[in-house]
Amino acid sequence: MPKEKILIIDDDQLMREFLEEALNRLGYKIVTTSNGKEAINLLKNQSFDLILTDLKMEPIDGIEVLKKSQQICPETPVIIMTAYATIETAISTLKSGAVDYLIKPFTPETLEIAIKRALEKTRIKAENKFLRAELRSYMGPSDMIGNSKAMKELKKNLLKIATSNSTVLIRGETGVGKELVARAIHYNSPRKDKPFIKVNCAALSSSILESELFGHEKGAFTGAHERKLGRFELANGGSLLLDEISEIHIDLQPKLLRALQEKEIERVGGTETIPINVRIIATTNRNLEEAIEKGTFREDLFFRLNVITMHVPPLRERKEDIPELTEYFVKKFSNENGKHIEGISQEAMEALLEYDWPGNVRELQNIIERAVVLAENKKILELNDLGFLKSMGIKPFHRSSFTRGITLHEAEKKLILQTLEYCNGNKTKTAEMLGISVRTLRNKLHEYGFAQPKKKK
Repeated sequence: MPKEKILIIDDDQLMREFLEEALNRLGYKIVTTSNGKEAINLLKNQSFDLILTDLKMEPIDGIEVLKKSQQICPETPVIIMTAYATIETAISTLKSGAVDYLIKPFTPETLEIAIKRALEKTRIKAENKFLRAELRSYMGPSDMIGNSKAMKELKKNLLKIATSNSTVLIRGETGVGKELVARAIHYNSPRKDKPFIKVNCAALSSSILESELFGHEKGAFTGAHERKLGRFELANGGSLLLDEISEIHIDLQPKLLRALQEKEIERVGGTETIPINVRIIATTNRNLEEAIEKGTFREDLFFRLNVITMHVPPLRERKEDIPELTEYFVKKFSNENGKHIEGISQEAMEALLEYDWPGNVRELQNIIERAVVLAENKKILELNDLGFLKSMGIKPFHRSSFTRGITLHEAEKKLILQTLEYCNGNKTKTAEMLGISVRTLRNKLHEYGFAQPKKKK
């Protein structure tokens, strides 16, 4: 049943009663008023999904209510009703910003169609606005590149998983392409024609993340000037990517768990439950089992997320894919920067193959982009075009420098501390080199007991 809240404004009591009865029967929540002045006050203090107003009223008519609503709550659609119908008034009303125009008297069926159409337009508008922002920010291949054994196995499993409706947890180091895998799952699934919405859990504070996920009502907190749809609602019918799920604060995890279990949410500051139909895809570069032991991640949430697990291999474990990836990035950034670089020398390629890529594919992408941008009048990138790596304090990490039998946790710790040493204790440069956020680096150093690492003398 619909849960949208509709404001009815009409000075005719019989019409208000007709509208209220018809819309209550359809399951909408209704607020009614007999005049425009009271309606404007209601708009200032409450959120509505739709406004249904009469045109001819005193002293404030429907057009004035429409104009005021565009200032107070510009995202809320308005339908104008009138018994004084002319083509001129219809055109004028629609030009003023109304989404529809109903001529009295009308049937409950006509009313239902108009309301559903208006609400659908608003939903699509909000969804498109968000998706345009997502597309502008997205960088990366449109398909997964690589024909190594590890990548062939990953693609094979991906196609099987995509056809299901199960929650997927994608695990892997920073920069391996977990988001790319998530997108491939969505666009090979039955939900491919529905929204694919992403939220970066590591980039937002707990309070902001709650609002982004679940939305908020007008007045829910300081600065909440209008109702906002959360990403669960924007993703309805499609897929929601919870990127770096491990970074969600423990206090917010119960609300997320409830949404996954009950398939319903409540907006921040709201009291009504909203049903959702969303496939969850989560990613993490951290060991969630260790986070559970430390009390920073709920075990029940982990079980809910860990229905199907995919592991994206690090680049050092599929080095045979480096030439193909390099070719792709050279072409991509040459075209974007108006260059005519055709490839990379054998010596430079050997250097790329020797390097162990702590930042994975993202680091390779950044290195090739810088090399292409800085190269002058060249068709082939040479080894010296990659020389700026040394000036950044980056040195190759050979596998031979790690003792055989070392655990993944110990290897990660050693790699991070070595990188920090090479960067002379500079956390920003270290994080950039490793392809992780400074926040993640600090969390790791705190975990290792190196809150204030010493600088190399």
